[in-house]
Amino acid sequence: MTPTLLIADDEKATRDGLRAALEEEFDVFTAANITEAMSVLKAEPIDLLLTDLRMGGDSGMDLLQQAMVLPHPPVAIMMTAYGSVDTAVEAMRRGAWHFVTKPLNLDEVEMLLKRALRSQKLETENRQLREQISDTSGLERLAGKSPAIQKVIDVVRQVAPTRATVLIEGESGTGKEVVAHAIHRLSGRPAEKLVIVHCAALAPQILESELFGHEKGAFTGANQRRIGRFEQADGGTLFLDEIGEIDPSIQVKLLRALSERTIERVGSNTPVKVDVRVIAATNKNLAAMVARGDFREDLYFRLNVVRLQMPPLRDRAEDIILLAGVFLKEFAEENGRPVKPLSDLALRHLRSYPWPGNVRELRTAIEHGVVMSNDPVIDLHHLPSSILGDAPVLAPPVTVPTEGKITLAAARELNLHALETSAIRAALAEAGGNRTRAAELLGISRRTLQRKLKEDGE
Repeated sequence: MTPTLLIADDEKATRDGLRAALEEEFDVFTAANITEAMSVLKAEPIDLLLTDLRMGGDSGMDLLQQAMVLPHPPVAIMMTAYGSVDTAVEAMRRGAWHFVTKPLNLDEVEMLLKRALRSQKLETENRQLREQISDTSGLERLAGKSPAIQKVIDVVRQVAPTRATVLIEGESGTGKEVVAHAIHRLSGRPAEKLVIVHCAALAPQILESELFGHEKGAFTGANQRRIGRFEQADGGTLFLDEIGEIDPSIQVKLLRALSERTIERVGSNTPVKVDVRVIAATNKNLAAMVARGDFREDLYFRLNVVRLQMPPLRDRAEDIILLAGVFLKEFAEENGRPVKPLSDLALRHLRSYPWPGNVRELRTAIEHGVVMSNDPVIDLHHLPSSILGDAPVLAPPVTVPTEGKITLAAARELNLHALETSAIRAALAEAGGNRTRAAELLGISRRTLQRKLKEDGE
């Protein structure tokens, strides 16, 4: 893939001259000021930034400072006609890789850019190597011992080293993106990019440009050439999330990209070769969509080389507590808190809750509990109310004091309703009339307590 270069200079002659000299080696973008430069940097995966120190009323130092805090900052070279040691030191302090003075020697500039690119690649490979050492496969995030999740892990290990396209199906929140990351990490090309596109979030025209890129002037507002996600992922992996949402017109171009390993940017008829491993995911039944005519059959078969079905959390109940333990540690560390255990009451509720939001909902519930608990344990009332509802929580057998100090023998003589009423009154007495606290003592929700009181006319 051709490296990308942004030239920021307020002099048009300088921009045009540098573009003409460098466009054979680099995919060149230009900007006349900080606003234009930052717009390009946020929209494009820019590898190199060549910026002037003074751009009218703008300062290249300010551009450096803003560019260096981007998620993927470019390697920057500062150029100026006002060179000094102090200026060079300040530029380096703000993140510049090198400093050159005008008038420019074009051979020197090209050599510096290529050296900077090699430096960036080496740094990226070192960082990714460190990440691989600390997390060798990505399978650590697929915690679980249930047969359902072990089957998923076995398929991931089998398919990852191949070039096969993978279709991941399953309900929202089951971990489809986690699996995509794991396949990429085990693919044999983990040093290359994993590029993610959330297809449902984009309108058809925007998605087409996002996937395949566009040429300058291809449509209103296309002021610069844009490199699409297929080209960005060249040599690596492209993860297409919610593939079932894409428009039929995009399905045609996607089919060609998968079949011929070439794409065409919007506004161009020139094919561009890409070497990309595609992983797609959906929470829909694509086979049913094909039967209804809502999804192309030929594209479905191209995507469905290896199909991986993610099990819902309700089908792997034995993994719930294991996952909860993983999230407890994660969010305790993230929030600077000690790792606290879950109470028996909270554990029983986690096991009995159906988890319609799957692992994502469990993760959110544990994070809520970690943040909200100031006690030695995370108890039921620390969990979000959204997972409590009206359902009574299974509580351990307890002896609730009553006015007459009920015994087990006496309890056997009472009918169930009378025993329940006695327990509620005792809990209210112990809680000083506080219904929320009384519900906690009884192991039920406040709404359940209120309903039972209403049934008794209280």
